[in-house]
Amino acid sequence: MLNPRLATLPEYPFDRLRQLLADVAPPDGVEEIVLSIGEPRHPPPEFVTEVMAQHKDTWGRYPPIDGSKEFRDAVGDWLTRRYGLDPAKFDRETQILPVVGTREALYLVSALVVPEEKGGGRPIVAMPNPFYHVYGGAAAVAGSEPLFLSATAENRFIPDVSELDARTLDRLAVFYLCSPANPQGMAADRETLAKAIKAARRHDFVLVVDECYAEIYMDAPPVGALEVAAAMGEGFKNVLVFHSLSKRSSAAGVRSGFVAGDGELIRAFRRLRNYVGPQMPLPTVAASAALWREESHVEELRALYRANFDTAAQVLGDRFGYFRPDGGFFLWLDVGDGVDATERLWREAGLRVLPGAYIARPDADGDNPGERYIRLALVNPPEVTREALERLVKVF
Repeated sequence: MLNPRLATLPEYPFDRLRQLLADVAPPDGVEEIVLSIGEPRHPPPEFVTEVMAQHKDTWGRYPPIDGSKEFRDAVGDWLTRRYGLDPAKFDRETQILPVVGTREALYLVSALVVPEEKGGGRPIVAMPNPFYHVYGGAAAVAGSEPLFLSATAENRFIPDVSELDARTLDRLAVFYLCSPANPQGMAADRETLAKAIKAARRHDFVLVVDECYAEIYMDAPPVGALEVAAAMGEGFKNVLVFHSLSKRSSAAGVRSGFVAGDGELIRAFRRLRNYVGPQMPLPTVAASAALWREESHVEELRALYRANFDTAAQVLGDRFGYFRPDGGFFLWLDVGDGVDATERLWREAGLRVLPGAYIARPDADGDNPGERYIRLALVNPPEVTREALERLVKVF
């Protein structure tokens, strides 16, 4: 017998996309360009395989849930350097935990912190709308009530959880926040993060900040939740941040990330993951440590993504509501009807994009904030990006 909560899972967006385009053929003789998936196309540094080869004798060992001291030191050094944390107040032994990519960890954290009841009612898991589908899946299987907070141009695509009424905040167990946001690319500012942290501590919920796009920025590096929390006092209480090498180092296949923050939550998460979480193989642990210690490849990748947005500005101008995001590598374009546009672009131009409605849910008024949009991942080389965007303009 299946868990009945599985029936409440949001439909997987890429399954919906496959169904939408199953009977739609792209034009003959046109090379297809896939922009629907946020999968980096630039190769990771060559030293990744070299480091793994140097540690090949450890493939036969069961890896510890904590990774290695080398990994924790590399991550701890990076966090303190990147976010200006006080090393004396950041315990890398108890406030960092490696994870096998952040997707499973972002999902699993709901099992850690969502209770049967909170604030006198069914617990709530809140997230921006549109949202990364894992947040919705985590809310569903945890048995919580999902709360979709519209992320629109009016709030710079970053909803302010502190604006919720006290009754709702008391029932809130988790607030997932992605910064820079997927799909719009805008980053939460210091004030917004501070208000969210203050609300989390006052109403005892966990602020989960997905910072996986934090190193792909256009101008200034986005502020991080840990640096804001540290400045507020009480350490990292009620705050967890998630980082990954998938986007930062173009190493999605390495499946490596970490969670850091509230030491009490990290200790509990470690215990839970000892039962159900996969450990990172030791050669991957070693390669990950090397990646977190090396910055030149990140700067090169960042320059490639910036070049793609330069191309987008040249080709699109002010059409489709184009704006240059704070970070990330997605375009969020207003085309009037995202589903219809997705079909047309595949049929007429061989461009595969994702309808915005597929990564959003209707709000209280029944309006889907993603309905007018399509999401495009600018992960290809600049010449491919230019070709794709020129095709898009020609279609519309």
